[in-house]
Amino acid sequence: MARPRKFDEGLAVEAAMRAFWADGYEATSTQGLCAATGLGRSSIYNTFASKRDLFVKALTHYMEVRTGRLIDHLQGGEGTVRERLRAVMDWAAEPDEDDPSGCLVVNATVELGPHDPDIAERLERDRRRRFATLRAAIEDGMRDGEIDAAKDAGALAHFMISTISGIQVAARGGAGPDTLQAIADTAMLSL
Repeated sequence: MARPRKFDEGLAVEAAMRAFWADGYEATSTQGLCAATGLGRSSIYNTFASKRDLFVKALTHYMEVRTGRLIDHLQGGEGTVRERLRAVMDWAAEPDEDDPSGCLVVNATVELGPHDPDIAERLERDRRRRFATLRAAIEDGMRDGEIDAAKDAGALAHFMISTISGIQVAARGGAGPDTLQAIADTAMLSL
């Protein structure tokens, strides 16, 4: 008879997500995952089958939470469209104190996207969701007169995604808060 699990799988995925986010896929060892999750090697492999399987669950969790937060904020958040877009830029420039620097999606795009078609497709689906949400918010701002209607909403949405990713890469590279905020400020001028 199999022993019942004595841990919360969701908490283990969250802890693994933070380990992968901080160190990347390749640099996160099984021992590092054991330390991060508090689980033994056998519990990790009995539950998740492989490091890659755990990474996919961690990446999926990250995208659900982070992209979900973006969508909820842009579709139903308080304030004007411009204020909601500003908040999104500020999230990139001033991340939560407990979060590792950078972005797990950006890291996975660079590290695994070119070599892993399944991961690349997951990342592309997430990018399309973020793009559609940003574009719709920008179009709303154009209709309301908050954003220059002569600009291309799709191009602005791509620009915002690229700028947010760039801010996260700069943060990972050690850029300070003033630099990150200056990038966000400059991006807002494009609207």
